[in-house]
Amino acid sequence: MDARQLEYFLAIVEHGGFSKAAAALHVAQPSLSQAMANLEADLGLALFHRVGRGVVLSEAGRELLEPSRRALRDLTAVRDTAAALTGLHGGTVEVATMPSPGIEPLTTLVHRFAGLHPSVTVSTHAAFTPDEVIALVRGGSCELGLLGAAAPVHPAGLDVLHVEDQPFVVVAMPGGAFEDDVPIRPDGLAGEKLIASRTGSLMRHIVDDITAGGAGTEIVTVVDHRTSILPLVLTGVGVAVLPSSWTRLARRCGAVVAPIEPTAHLHVAMVSLPAHLTPGARAFRALTESLARRRTRDAGSADAGSADA
Repeated sequence: MDARQLEYFLAIVEHGGFSKAAAALHVAQPSLSQAMANLEADLGLALFHRVGRGVVLSEAGRELLEPSRRALRDLTAVRDTAAALTGLHGGTVEVATMPSPGIEPLTTLVHRFAGLHPSVTVSTHAAFTPDEVIALVRGGSCELGLLGAAAPVHPAGLDVLHVEDQPFVVVAMPGGAFEDDVPIRPDGLAGEKLIASRTGSLMRHIVDDITAGGAGTEIVTVVDHRTSILPLVLTGVGVAVLPSSWTRLARRCGAVVAPIEPTAHLHVAMVSLPAHLTPGARAFRALTESLARRRTRDAGSADAGSADA
């Protein structure tokens, strides 16, 4: 068994077949097939079942998927550790992220990381629920995961770093019923047209609570892609309830952002496996930990200032 065979095995799984994997790897398909036949012979197991002209992963293949990813990541870590003796040079940090944490704190983290380690690439993978982020990290597809949840998460077998709590805000067009940075109560949305995400998110739960209060409030648009929300607000379709991570971007686009008081909070955390982190991933996590400490201090200072006032 060698690293090349494991790389080929994972490529077949990720690309959904031998021909697509061969094209992605820039190798001849017969060479790929022979490498897999040799690997299966070495292991004494069938990794794939041939179905018609395609293949599906066998039970043994599924069991070996995560160890194979870890083995390749460990080999990468050996190379990266050697390079780290003189600093981080090259490599990629794989980060799974949900939409709102993907706005912030990811933007700040990538900006600072790129300044410190310009030769290391940060590659982000989209996930839409905390469970999806956790699965990507547990399965070895990503070393790190940024998620936002209604309550603090405690997934078994993963390290959890609390990053920040994001309150929810109203984002609206200027010149309307809301003033920038002027707090409003949930009942202050009475009669408004709301843009919402699909059922199941904390954002949607807050919107549903608001509409349940009646007073003419209604959902006019439901979107799957959070990136659609801000353009819809700016064209006057309605107002949106979003985590405060969207504040800076919304204001730069000319929108009004008003805090909701009282409101729920999105608990943002970074998850990772206790071991098997490459030097690049360790550096990214250390940077996240530093940012988390700073934001905790800033939040404490703001609370103290409010109490003094």
